[in-house]
Amino acid sequence: MPYLIVAGIVIVVLALMISFWYIILPVALLAWAAAVSPRLIRHFRKKRYFASEEFLARKAAIASVVEEHNEIAAYTSEIRNGGTFQLGVASTGAHAHLATFENTSNHNYRRDRNVASYQAPNVHNCSLQVVRNASSDPIKYLMKYFNIKAVESNLSDVERLGEEIARLEDAVDNLRQREASITGSFNPPPFILKYYADEFMAHVGVELSPISVPYPEYAFEYVSAGGNSGQKTTVTLNTATIDALIETLSQQIRFGKSAAGQRALMTAKLRNFIKTRDRHTCRFCSVSVAAEPHLLLEVDHIVPVSKGGLSTPENLQALCWRCNRTKSNKVLSV
Repeated sequence: MPYLIVAGIVIVVLALMISFWYIILPVALLAWAAAVSPRLIRHFRKKRYFASEEFLARKAAIASVVEEHNEIAAYTSEIRNGGTFQLGVASTGAHAHLATFENTSNHNYRRDRNVASYQAPNVHNCSLQVVRNASSDPIKYLMKYFNIKAVESNLSDVERLGEEIARLEDAVDNLRQREASITGSFNPPPFILKYYADEFMAHVGVELSPISVPYPEYAFEYVSAGGNSGQKTTVTLNTATIDALIETLSQQIRFGKSAAGQRALMTAKLRNFIKTRDRHTCRFCSVSVAAEPHLLLEVDHIVPVSKGGLSTPENLQALCWRCNRTKSNKVLSV
């Protein structure tokens, strides 16, 4: 009799399980289909779009535009790899690597969430007052605590950094404009840009550049003895900050017509003035922004600074990136 009861229970359980799977399996299959089918549909629509005559014809029509974009992408990489993007360093923590620090407190108030960056050359560990003063007068404190003294050699370094950042900013911005223009010329379906933007560019032949402008950052950092609190002021050396630093250094240095002193005159304002004066036209090949809206123009010393040239308007000219790249350190005759 007990065996019959157990067998009956087993039969009932099996029947319930079979009924359950008859219900749950179709629901699961429907849920899976609902999740997967949109992806499959998008995949086939994408394949059809990239194989369409319209896409291929447009790709062939702008091949030269894509080729120039890729050349500028390579040029942008050259600018990035050739720059140092670094100025002074902090003196605090210069020998911190020779010691080992450990918080050995065992009481209930031990907190390690704020740890000082003792070995970072671009971080000055200081009092809370210095952190707050640096936020109100960043140029003064940057010069004082990161060893950027008012001497011509430092002035030269700041101007060089400003030139490198300005060239890289212009090149990166130019690439973004070209990519937007190329995309707009195709006017692809919205789902292509939403789900397959990188694949779209790869099909077009555009080599996307991962380069961004590596603005140097300098920090004033306060961390309490127990690590319970911390505050930080960060100074980012973008174009505006570099121009302010150049102006401050220039006011503190009495310089003549030395290369370092003349380089200090190269600010964003002067670069924009030269481009406007030359009507946004390359002084060597005569190509202009009017003819090529996405033309990458740079400001060049006619007589290079290394050969005694001065950063005066009469010694500066607008050149397209190709002519400036070809010129290098030579003197071009217009």
